[in-house]
Amino acid sequence: MTPTDAEQALTTRLEELRSRYLERLPDEFAELSALQGRLSGQEQDRDVLDELQQRLHKLAGSGGSFGCASLSIAARSLEQRIGAWLEAKELSLDAPTRRSLMDEIEALSRTVPERPERPAFRVAPEARTTSDNTLEVWLVEDNAELCRQLQQQLESFNYEVRVFRSIDELKGAMESRQPDLLLVDVMLEQGRENATERLVDCPQVQALDCPLIFLSANDDFPSRVRAVQLGAQGYFLKPLDVPRLVSRISQIFQERHAPAQRVLIVDDDADLAEHMRLVLTAAGMEAWVLDAPREIMETIAAFRPELVLMDLYMPEYAGTDLAGVIRQHEAYTHLPIVYLSAETDIERQIDAMGRGADDFLTKPISDLQLVAAARARVARARQLEERINKDSLTGLLKHASIKEAANREVLRARRIGRPVTLAMLDIDHFKVVNDTYGHAVGDVVISSIATLLRQRLRQSDIIGRYGGEEFVAVLPECEAEHARRVLEDIRRNFASLDFGRKGERFGCTISIGMVCSADYPDQDGPELLVAADEALYKAKRGGRNQVQQGVPAHTREVTD
Repeated sequence: MTPTDAEQALTTRLEELRSRYLERLPDEFAELSALQGRLSGQEQDRDVLDELQQRLHKLAGSGGSFGCASLSIAARSLEQRIGAWLEAKELSLDAPTRRSLMDEIEALSRTVPERPERPAFRVAPEARTTSDNTLEVWLVEDNAELCRQLQQQLESFNYEVRVFRSIDELKGAMESRQPDLLLVDVMLEQGRENATERLVDCPQVQALDCPLIFLSANDDFPSRVRAVQLGAQGYFLKPLDVPRLVSRISQIFQERHAPAQRVLIVDDDADLAEHMRLVLTAAGMEAWVLDAPREIMETIAAFRPELVLMDLYMPEYAGTDLAGVIRQHEAYTHLPIVYLSAETDIERQIDAMGRGADDFLTKPISDLQLVAAARARVARARQLEERINKDSLTGLLKHASIKEAANREVLRARRIGRPVTLAMLDIDHFKVVNDTYGHAVGDVVISSIATLLRQRLRQSDIIGRYGGEEFVAVLPECEAEHARRVLEDIRRNFASLDFGRKGERFGCTISIGMVCSADYPDQDGPELLVAADEALYKAKRGGRNQVQQGVPAHTREVTD
């Protein structure tokens, strides 16, 4: 589906929801009038007022989302007035007060515009897909030796590199397509052309929908500001630290191609909940609506949301009740919960947040604000999860997490009848690297193998830093023969990388041990990791810089 098709589909669905909402309003106003007609000025009016308040609360929260902002304002005013009556110790509505309430309820219909506003929304652009895992990097650089070095290193990380000698060459290519990332030298040698100045005046670049990184020999403030103004996501100084540059490129792509953010919507207003789901989906998120509060824990377990948007007042259970149930489960103590309600009393909002939630958003909320708030909350949740479960240097899973993932995938492989391959990787002679070049350079080497693994393996594969210079890769639904080819490719590409400090260059190699669950049908994850570790040491004893496959003991005996 092209973006135009997506926008049209969303527009059509939102129009249907708005039309249905507007068609229901006359009946809703009639219900409000009927309820008002039941008021007698006696203490028993409390039940009637309570229902009136609930209906007005819902109108206050939904009107603005369907283009009826004035209706939301008027409904909220009435709701607050009724709330004040209900809080009084003694309830006594005289005839003039009841008539005034009747007039204001009848006036609600006049707040609905003939042509309700159409809420603004944006459809997230579809990611450019490739036939494989290769991403295209365009390099604007006229230094032939630097081009050769960058091209070799980037291609080792599975990037396809296209080189341009000038901005004019770049502009010509952009007329027909765009790269996945643009890498530009700030000052091109030919005529000392300032690339940032040329790019400012380049409409193709202004319309560019890909990350931009600048390279420069000068660490001057004006050039850095120019880079920021052009939306650059990196500024690297020459002589280039290529592994760090590649690590930054990998991080950028990882963020851009991260899985869709998952949001669970809990609201008893079905049309409003569907409206929010559509808006969030159009923004590139995955959103579910829960209409059965009793099933909230089952839904969370199945959907694994990264944010819960919850109405505060619902007929059967309040939002605070549901938030409290969620917080009773240790696995979800850090799950962000945001109340989304028409409640405007700040004391009640603070009280509600004190019972299980992280924030409070007030209805009606614009589509753009809804998307921005959801994105920010999920982004922070992901950052927290990264810190908890991932290694700070490499961004890979920590020791305990990768062991858990390995065991989970081995059990899954047995359940579905498909093999999983586990690999243990270790950098050869890494102590020599640290002793000779220092730990900072050693960290660059470790980061580089992490980046290489992310680039050369599938998104479905799981990678972790097992400890020090040792890594584990879990390859679900991958047979031994295919896994060996992939791991050999990683070994060769890592050996081709160039590291250095102060002009002194060196290379590194890795040894790899692998096992396939098909060869170990009765072994669980921890036992397969032990077998992979044995295969790794076999590779070390065999001369290093090689891949060795583990063989079950009973097979070795037969072979012997």
